[in-house]
Amino acid sequence: MESPKSELRDGMRIDWDIPIVMDDGLVLRADLFRPGVEGRHPVLLSYGPYAKGLAFQDGYPSAWQRMISEHPEVGSGSSGKYQNWEVVDPEKWVPQGYACLRIDSRGAGRSPGRIEHFAPRETQDLYQSIEWAGVQAWSSGKVGLNGISYYAINQWHAASLQPLHLAAMCVWEGAADWYRDMTHHGGILCTFWANWYDMQVKTVQYGLGERGPRSRLTDLAVCGDDTLSDKELSENRAEFGDEILSHPLDDAYHKARSPVWHRVKVPFLSAANWGGQGLHTRGNFEGFLRAASKDKWLEVHGIEHWTHFYTDYGRNLQLRFFDYYLKGHKNGWDKQPRVQLQIRHVDRFVERHENEWPLARTQWTRLYMDSAFGLSSTPPTSFQSVSFYALGDGLTFLSEPVEKQTEITGPLAAKLFVSSSTPDADLFLVFRVFTPDLREVVFQGAIDPHTPIAQGWLRASHRKLDAELSTPYRPYHSHDEVKKLKPGEPVELDIELWPTSIVVPAGHRLALSVRGKDYEWQKSTGARLSNFKNELRGCGPFLHDDPRDRPAALFGGRTTLHLRDSYLLVPVIP
Repeated sequence: MESPKSELRDGMRIDWDIPIVMDDGLVLRADLFRPGVEGRHPVLLSYGPYAKGLAFQDGYPSAWQRMISEHPEVGSGSSGKYQNWEVVDPEKWVPQGYACLRIDSRGAGRSPGRIEHFAPRETQDLYQSIEWAGVQAWSSGKVGLNGISYYAINQWHAASLQPLHLAAMCVWEGAADWYRDMTHHGGILCTFWANWYDMQVKTVQYGLGERGPRSRLTDLAVCGDDTLSDKELSENRAEFGDEILSHPLDDAYHKARSPVWHRVKVPFLSAANWGGQGLHTRGNFEGFLRAASKDKWLEVHGIEHWTHFYTDYGRNLQLRFFDYYLKGHKNGWDKQPRVQLQIRHVDRFVERHENEWPLARTQWTRLYMDSAFGLSSTPPTSFQSVSFYALGDGLTFLSEPVEKQTEITGPLAAKLFVSSSTPDADLFLVFRVFTPDLREVVFQGAIDPHTPIAQGWLRASHRKLDAELSTPYRPYHSHDEVKKLKPGEPVELDIELWPTSIVVPAGHRLALSVRGKDYEWQKSTGARLSNFKNELRGCGPFLHDDPRDRPAALFGGRTTLHLRDSYLLVPVIP
C-alpha cells in the first residue's frame, strides 16, 4: 500500500490514508483534515464501516438530494466534496480550528480485517484510535467523538473503557442497548440488521478492491487495494443476521456489545429523534438517564435522522458544546439547560428548555380500553374481553375528541392482561392521533415519511421485569428467561412505548392499536430510500418479519385482551 499522501486543498491540510496500528498488528486507515497552519488542534474522531472514500452523494443519493433541496443551508459554505455519510463535514469544522479524523473500521473501506460489528475487538480499536489521536504532533490532546447512528452507538462503548484522551462526545441519534434498542424489541427479533448488512456494509467491505467504487477525491479504491474472491470476503465477516438470531435472550453476546453505564463518565450531548422508532430514540434517553457522567445534556428533534446533524441548528449546538469542552471557551455552555426539546405540533416544532427527563410536572394519565373499542379515563365496570388473530392487524381503541389542546411529552407504558390460544404471543402497540374526520396524523420520522406518534413491543413470554430498573412509566424487562403462556390463562404484561412528543389540537382523538404484527400506515406508499430493501410503509426498515423468530405454530393463534384493568399510561404536560 502506498505511503499516505499529504496536500493543501480548499484551505485544509489533508492527509489521506494514514496508518493507525492496533495492538494485534492490524493497520486501520484514516483520513485527516486539519487547519493549513501548523499547530495543535482538538480532534473530532469518527470510526465506522461506511467507507471514508465514498462520497455521501454517491453512497446515499436519495438522502443527499432530499437534504440539500429542503435544507440549502447544509450546502452553504461547503463544496460538499468532502461530505461522507453520517460524519462531520470538514469544510464546516476545520475553519473552526478542529482536526477531523475519519477512520475506516476493521474490515470496511480501506481497513483490512474481519468485520464483527460492535464486538469487543471493534470497541478496543476505537479506544486505541482515540489514544493514538491524543498524542499526535497535530493534536491538542483533547479528542471528541461525533457522528450519527453507527458513529454514535459505538461512542457509548468506547466511553465505557474510559480512554484518557476522550474529553467529550456528541451521540447523535444512536442507540445504546444492543438487545433492547437494536436487535430485539420487547424480545421480538428485528430484521433491520441483516438487511442493513447486505445493503450498507457488504457493499463497502475491504477486499472489493477493483470491483468496488473509486474515491472521487483521491482515485484510490474505496474498498482497499486487494481484490478478494466472494469466498474470501465471506470468510472475513461475521454471519451477522444469523448470529443475532442465535441469541434470542439478553446474554453475554449482547452485554459485550452494550454500554457499561456506571463507567460512562465523559461529558456528552445526547441527541434523539422523536420519529426514530425502532433505532434512534430509546438509547439516547437511556444514556442521558443512566450514564454516570455529571455533565450531560439531552436534545430531541424531529424530521429525517441525518438532517439536523448538518443544519445550522444542529451544527451550532455541537460547536458550542465542543468549543466548551475541547477548547475551553467560556461560551456559557455550562449554563445550557440540561434538556432541549423540539416540541412536536401537527404542523411545526417549538423549541423549549427543561431541567430533567421525564418532566417533573408530568400528569401521568391512565386511559382505559373497553369492549366497544373506546379509550377513556374511566375503567370498565365489568369484566370484558376482546380477541384478534395473533399475527394480524389487531384492534384499535379510540378516544372521544379531546376538549382542549393537550400536550403529551414523555415515555408511555401499557398494562395489558392477555391470554393466548398458543404458548406465546407478540404484542405490537401503536399510540396514534386522528383528526376530527378520522385521518391519522403521521410524521416524517427518522427514516419513514409516515411515522406514527409512538410504538412499543413485547413478546408475552418475555414479560419478566427487572424490579430494580423498572418504573411505572418505563417497564424494563430482564429478557433472561422464557416464561411460556398456558393457553387461555391471562397474564399481566407491562409494555414500554418509546418516548414521544405531540401537542394534540382540540377536537382530535387519541388511539391505541394492539396488533400482532408491524404497524402499516398503508399497504403501499411508493416511498423508498436507496439504502434500504423495503418499501417504507410506516416502520421504515425496522421490521419484525423473520418467520424463524415467529413461527405460526407458536404465535399464530388468537390473542385475547382482558380489559377490566388494562390501560395506557400517557404523559400529559399541563
